[in-house]
Amino acid sequence: MTKREEYEHLLKRSREFYETAIFQLEKGFYGLAAFSLEQALQLFLKAKMLERGVDYPRIHSVRRLLELLSEVVEKEFSRVLRELVEKYSLELASIEDAYITSRYIPREFRRGEVLRLKRVVDEVVDVVSRITG
Repeated sequence: MTKREEYEHLLKRSREFYETAIFQLEKGFYGLAAFSLEQALQLFLKAKMLERGVDYPRIHSVRRLLELLSEVVEKEFSRVLRELVEKYSLELASIEDAYITSRYIPREFRRGEVLRLKRVVDEVVDVVSRITG
């Protein structure tokens, strides 16, 4: 698979996880919706790193991925990404928890919490998309 094909695959899979999260949210599957939002954001950020010509690390931390992305964008945008991590540090940590708890530890998510996580994912994707073109 070429880097371009991998980039396109990650973006497609990210969109699919996002749409799945919306469906799960509507059905009341809040834990699964949170997990799908985490996957959507993680794959989106990894795709954006590939788009910048950077191989992404095999990690699951969306905060760390945002920090790494901030190191490969233009200097004026780097600050914006770091501020996003600070502004939404609790929500991004909760998104990361969704990955871990879906697999290993029982944790319940509530509708309002998942809606808040969705808004954060939407904003991060919007900001990163504008920065990376």
